Amino acid sequence: MEKVRRTISKHGMLRRGERVGVAVSGGKDSLALLRILHELSTREGSTGSSELVALTVDEGVEGYRDEAIGHARALCEELGVELVLVSYRGLFGFSLDQALDWKDPRELSSCSMCGVFRRRAIDEAALKAKVDVVATAHNLDDYVQTFLMNLFHGDVERLGWLDPSTYDDDFPVRRVKPLTEVYEEEVALYAYLSKIPFQSASCPYMHEGLRSEVRDYLNELEAKHPGMKNVLLSSALDVTSRLSREARRGGEASKTTMPCAKCAKPSSRGVCGVCRMTEIVWQHTKYTGR
Repeated sequence: MEKVRRTISKHGMLRRGERVGVAVSGGKDSLALLRILHELSTREGSTGSSELVALTVDEGVEGYRDEAIGHARALCEELGVELVLVSYRGLFGFSLDQALDWKDPRELSSCSMCGVFRRRAIDEAALKAKVDVVATAHNLDDYVQTFLMNLFHGDVERLGWLDPSTYDDDFPVRRVKPLTEVYEEEVALYAYLSKIPFQSASCPYMHEGLRSEVRDYLNELEAKHPGMKNVLLSSALDVTSRLSREARRGGEASKTTMPCAKCAKPSSRGVCGVCRMTEIVWQHTKYTGR
């Protein structure tokens, strides 16, 4: 918990009096984050937030998400935290299972597609809950995985966007990652010691993307060279902060965006990723008659 508090303070993530939306999936990381932020915010003299709201997304994965939503509801009731729930079906008109039914795995991974819809869903939940900031449960392992994946994909520009001290204007409210400096194993241990009942099943689509391979590689490297993930985190934070500072110093935007031609949301292209993928899903649905 102290490590999370230091991370929040170091990067100026949260301020007293803010209404904070915590993205709660029902897994160990998000439930642990909700409990930690709740304890920090209720401490006497705390500089954390004064009000928390849980933001939960139902992607629509049969046999997977119901258990997680149940755990999220239970912890929110225990802590007295409001829960705002949105679903892919309600926002986009189809579940993730339906959206992935058309997909050619050679063209796009399930995680890539889900990530686009999930980011938009969290945005919509944040607007619905009227929060000032969204806290996501990305831990140290998640951060270094994302850093490496951007390198592997050649997305050097995106590295500057990972700086925890910057705000991405594409999101309707700013996003922060209080668990950035906490190992996934540490989060799991905290959840276990705190007796947090979290989701037992893994997402059935989790092994289809590059992230799964990067995760396994880093775990093997950490086992052979303890502390390697933490060294990589330090290097990643240094690189991302330098890129971010250079962009600000030069008076340049970190990225060029424009309103989506269909939904008017910020987009790096004429039509945003959500609208492009939604169109593909509906075209397939019409073609197959489903």
